[in-house]
Amino acid sequence: MKTLRRYTRLCCSFGPHYRHFPVLANVKPQSSTLEDLVYVSARVAHVSSLHEMLQLFARTRVPMKGKACHAQVICVGLQTDIVTANMLIAMYAKCGLVDCARKVFDKMPERSLVSWNTMIGSLAQNGEEQEALSLFVEMQREGISFSEFTVSSVLCACAAKCAMFECKQLHAFAIKAAMDFNVFVGTALLDVYAKCNLVKDAIWVFECMPEKSAVTWSSMVAGYVQNELYEEALVLFRKAQMMGLEQNQYTISSIICACAGLAALIEGNQVHAVLCKTGLGSDIYVASSLINMYARCGCIQEAYIVFQGVEEKSIVLWNVVISGFGRHAHSLEVMILFEKMQQTGIFPNKVTYIAVLSACSHMGLVEKGKKYFNLMTREHSLSPDVLHYSCMVDIFGRAGQIHEAYDLIKNMPFDATASIWGSLLSSCRVYGNLELAEVAAKQLFELEPNNAGNHVLLSNIYAANKKWEEVARARKLLNESEVKKERGKSWIGIKDKVHSFMVGERNHPKIAEIYSKLDNLIEELEKLDYKAETAHDLHYVEEGRKQELLRHHSEKLALTFGLMCLPSNVPIRIMKNLRICGDCHSFMKLTSSFTGREIIVRDTNRFHHFKHGYCSCGDFW
Repeated sequence: MKTLRRYTRLCCSFGPHYRHFPVLANVKPQSSTLEDLVYVSARVAHVSSLHEMLQLFARTRVPMKGKACHAQVICVGLQTDIVTANMLIAMYAKCGLVDCARKVFDKMPERSLVSWNTMIGSLAQNGEEQEALSLFVEMQREGISFSEFTVSSVLCACAAKCAMFECKQLHAFAIKAAMDFNVFVGTALLDVYAKCNLVKDAIWVFECMPEKSAVTWSSMVAGYVQNELYEEALVLFRKAQMMGLEQNQYTISSIICACAGLAALIEGNQVHAVLCKTGLGSDIYVASSLINMYARCGCIQEAYIVFQGVEEKSIVLWNVVISGFGRHAHSLEVMILFEKMQQTGIFPNKVTYIAVLSACSHMGLVEKGKKYFNLMTREHSLSPDVLHYSCMVDIFGRAGQIHEAYDLIKNMPFDATASIWGSLLSSCRVYGNLELAEVAAKQLFELEPNNAGNHVLLSNIYAANKKWEEVARARKLLNESEVKKERGKSWIGIKDKVHSFMVGERNHPKIAEIYSKLDNLIEELEKLDYKAETAHDLHYVEEGRKQELLRHHSEKLALTFGLMCLPSNVPIRIMKNLRICGDCHSFMKLTSSFTGREIIVRDTNRFHHFKHGYCSCGDFW
């Protein structure tokens, strides 16, 4: 308040009667009279107050008052003062007015290193990465000396653009200038390498740095997470904890994302405990990561408890919790939250509608999906983008309205993405539409020539229609293309260890015991009329061989191991990298009824909660 009062008095003092005063830098008192000294002292006080105001408005991001202060700077002739101009550039940049900052920079008759650093950093932070790079080149051509802050700012611009070539050039430049071991430059280097998917280079930079700050550790953890190296991120986080390094919200948020990626609930709970101790749980990014982690670990109630505990809920938090309920097939809760969010004065954005439309897709709610799709434009003036059209194609396709989905693809104002054609191909597989499957597959082969899954899916559609010659042709094309098919894998966490299984697993230390237990379980389930659904096995082999292949699917092995190791009151949580097959889905339902256990399976599309012989998806997935 004192600063604001000084600002008010300052503005009043700069009236017309001051405008004839010369610039402070040009003041040359003829004699050291008392009046001259008082005048100079008063002018210095005014300049000091102006600087305080500029710093205040930069911190509080108040552009209008900042512009008023700029006007006073011009009135007293301080626009050519380097320090004042630098403060103006910083103020405009923090207020998001990069054009105004650039105008001040361009009009400076003389610039210091701080001027260049501030302007380059401002451009990089406000999405003008190419301009930042160009300004750095201009700086070099003019022979201006640079610092580690200059190089790190330009590297940040490269990271935002994922400019690998420029990044390597700057790395060589930093080595030549003996700055590559500087903590700011090194941190920026590993960050840009990680964002460009050059994680090995990022690790090399990290390990070679003689000095590492908390930001350096945080950037490396985030780099692992960005490249889906979740286990490596957890290992590095534990190492940082053992070294006693202070954790910040960025590190915590990244490590929670790693727990979500691995569905590592135990580690996620431990990080949550760290949050409670450090008081970082109120940070919006940490809270949203925590909600997402619990939702992706199958604990949607815990996710909602975290959401309720946040006092000021942003659109980000609402979107995360709505999306979480959608993945768990709680469509009613999604719609209630959608309405409740608007009642609190927060209006949905495009991300919200993606979450709501995805929930409609998971439950086959075609009419509801149409309603929300139209609501975007009619109620909230939001133009649907390609992701919203992708959701609608998925809604139609999953509900069996294959031709409606194809018509939407042909008439939408965008070129269909691989995701859209993949959604159509998957729907054709479920509903046996061979004609449109071939259309979708042809598009996918052009868009994703190295994706083996598309070839396999088309092959499976042929197999389901008993087109064995086409199956052979598709398999031959797959082999000739030299792309690798992703093998189905399931994993389950027992205590502090993750156990993974593949179909026909032989390497697990307890595999003989697992197979024996599974055989006994199947015998018991057969008494309850369980019969292997061999239609879901698309190999061209005899019936007995199909039953054997289905019996040893990875999710069945993971479930059996969970029954062996986990207490009876603990839910069995299984993660799978592919879509759960129909036979395994039926098997899980019967097992949940026979054993009285709750079984939670997360496949590539959604969560399945099996309890008392029923699944939360309503057999629609």
